[in-house]
Amino acid sequence: MFKGITIGQYYPGDSFFHRLEPRIKIGLITAYVVSLFLLDTGWGYLIMTLATLSVIAIARLPFKLLLRGLRPLYFIIAFTLLLHIFFTKGGRVLVQWGPVSLETQGLYTGLLMAWRLVLLVTTSSLLTLTTSPIALTDAIESILSPLRPLGFPAHELAMMMTIALRFIPTLLEEAEKIMKAQMARGADFESGNLIQRARAMVPLLVPLFVSSFRRADDLALAMEARCYRGGKGRTRMKVARITGADWLTLAGFVTAMAVLIWLGV
Repeated sequence: MFKGITIGQYYPGDSFFHRLEPRIKIGLITAYVVSLFLLDTGWGYLIMTLATLSVIAIARLPFKLLLRGLRPLYFIIAFTLLLHIFFTKGGRVLVQWGPVSLETQGLYTGLLMAWRLVLLVTTSSLLTLTTSPIALTDAIESILSPLRPLGFPAHELAMMMTIALRFIPTLLEEAEKIMKAQMARGADFESGNLIQRARAMVPLLVPLFVSSFRRADDLALAMEARCYRGGKGRTRMKVARITGADWLTLAGFVTAMAVLIWLGV
């Protein structure tokens, strides 16, 4: 049930996208997400999809891995599609069931929203799949460092965000083990309606929270044993530097997105 989620996992590689400076990758993802919300045409989404597939090919990531990452979201994607199909009105009526009607505008909007959700999840997975947790921590801290004079805990916040991302696959694997153990004892998580399934998940949450707190305590003890005292005075063995190729990649992508948005408008 939880094995397919890819956000938080790292897929080692030596592709061009793997070698990009993490701050540049965060900038690329940000420009991509902003462009995705500003576009509202099918042609624009098609171009964005082709761009995403190109990045997947350049990064040499298994396409099946990304498809598997969408599996836990099938219900949300289908719910988003149906919600817009039946509640967004406009255009020509395709099917009429009494007071409920399926219209062209609802179908068009539903497909675009579901398509957007797929692209957002895939792009978020691309960032973590091609960037190691340590590099991602350093990049987030560097982006937030201008706020330090205001008392903003840049290092601590970056560390918390990265640890949270890193432990998503671990917690999901733990939840899978607990679920299998309870199913072996007769628990039923698959039958019944939506409310009954939600109630069946309650016994899963208690041992999962206990395991999470225990894991967090072990992590805190391990960090203290290694003399971790926060970001003040810390140095890095490898200092990331943005090269000309990185800036050129970011400028080219942002320009392409700006042109695409302008043509879409």
